[in-house]
Amino acid sequence: MNPCLLIPLLTGITAAIIGYFLGRVIRSGAVSRQYETLKHKNAELEKENEKLKTALSAARSNAAASASVAAASVHAFNSELARSVFGREVKKDDLKIIEGIGPQIENLLHRNGINTWAELAAASVGKCQEILDKGGKRFEIHDPETWPEQARLADEGKWKKLFEWQGKLDGGRL
Repeated sequence: MNPCLLIPLLTGITAAIIGYFLGRVIRSGAVSRQYETLKHKNAELEKENEKLKTALSAARSNAAASASVAAASVHAFNSELARSVFGREVKKDDLKIIEGIGPQIENLLHRNGINTWAELAAASVGKCQEILDKGGKRFEIHDPETWPEQARLADEGKWKKLFEWQGKLDGGRL
């Protein structure tokens, strides 16, 4: 082989090898930076995704509660029927019709956002107990276990069933 051809050939091969390794080194630094940038963006997106999941869950809970309150409130109030069963005037959404709820507890419930039979029916017993506990020591003897169910019956206009059940209760307790 001619030495004149060998030198340019070896120089070309050497340059190709050096270029290849330099390209890898340069590219690996750029890829590494790009990887870190994408990793950071991914972490931010995951945080945003968790916030959105929490917001969606809360929105679904609120929508379900609103739907149950709205569904429970579709019954027309018939004061004459209520009067014929209870033997006295019954006003719509008067929480005192519930066995175990008097004026003070009614006011306590109103201050805590429960103003209607539908809202009381949608409230859990735990929520009612929490409201009583916040009200102070004088409310601790009360038991709200039957209140949501009584409120549901009142909201649905099932006066006879409510009256009969209340006859078996003692201060709202079974």
